[in-house]
Amino acid sequence: MKITRLEKKKRLYLMELDASETRYITEDTIVHFMLSQGKEITDTERENILAFAQFSYGKNLALYHLSFKTRTQQEVTAYLTKHEMDPEIIKKVIENLKKDKWIDDRGYVISILTANQLSGDKGPYFLIQKLAQKGLSKTLVQEILEDFDLSEVARRTAQKLLGKYQGKFPKKALQDKIIQNLSNKGFPYNQAKSAYDQLEIDVDEDTTQDLLDKELDRQYRKYSQKYEGYELKQRLTRALARKGYDFSDISSALRDYL
Repeated sequence: MKITRLEKKKRLYLMELDASETRYITEDTIVHFMLSQGKEITDTERENILAFAQFSYGKNLALYHLSFKTRTQQEVTAYLTKHEMDPEIIKKVIENLKKDKWIDDRGYVISILTANQLSGDKGPYFLIQKLAQKGLSKTLVQEILEDFDLSEVARRTAQKLLGKYQGKFPKKALQDKIIQNLSNKGFPYNQAKSAYDQLEIDVDEDTTQDLLDKELDRQYRKYSQKYEGYELKQRLTRALARKGYDFSDISSALRDYL
């Protein structure tokens, strides 16, 4: 059979065989097989050309996807699947990209953990779950995490949280707030508690008293419509204790308030 037309169409080339069959192929395919209009090819050569064209097209698609940012094997596989590539072709493309280090899941994990170490605020639990969503093995992530000390990340994050919440909560509530936030970011409790314990917290008694007085006003407006006497006092005490105020401070404030 003969190549009767070879015409560029945007990013692909239209190859016509015997003026009847048409196929789209990549420029790499033309170069690889030294194709030209008028060239005679056998049936076997035709099959090899079409197979290589699919592989080349898939690889070009993957490289385009990778040109925007580093991606995992699962992300590239999903992208090629979305473009209806044959599973066997996808497998060959992935192996080729892994061989040339375009896809490197271990390197991807290391880069994410390094960035978090330098300026992030996430703990190991969050990182493992987040990377697992990208198709990365939890075992692989845990193995690499062993080389990273996230205690400094926890301490740095705790310091930022202190700046955000100090002066807005009593000391006990401040501790609970910071440790809970660190836990939500994926740090284990012992690491979150250790980071909190390293903070230099200046407790201003006047500020704490002002916070208590304002909170007592809010809680009184809430409960005084339904309760009075001993029951009101108990309700107020429990409400203020839940907010992190000491019972001695609460008792003193209630004596002056009621």
